[in-house]
Amino acid sequence: MADLDALTAELLAFRDARDWRQFHTLRQLIVSLNLEASELLELTQWKSDAEIDALPADPVSAEALRDECADVLLYLLLIADKTGIDLLAAARSKLRKNAEKYLVDKARGSRAKYTDL
Repeated sequence: MADLDALTAELLAFRDARDWRQFHTLRQLIVSLNLEASELLELTQWKSDAEIDALPADPVSAEALRDECADVLLYLLLIADKTGIDLLAAARSKLRKNAEKYLVDKARGSRAKYTDL
């Protein structure tokens, strides 16, 4: 948690030094998160699975992947800060919920949604 807190503090200092908080409404942050996720998706557009699997081995593509993943994380941290969400607690809670929905004996090796298991 300390690492996420430290990164969030660094991000907020970066934002505040540029007086960007005024642009960071919850709606704008959520829109921006989705735009950045779309940029991550764009890195795979028109590529085969083999080409996508090879992206991390190419230095230019790997940097693009890192940058887009970082952008997604940074916007998610801003959203969590704005809404008071503890991301680690939320992730652990969601993992527990998923474990209840996707029981190992039913979900193992299946891509079916929990309602279809």
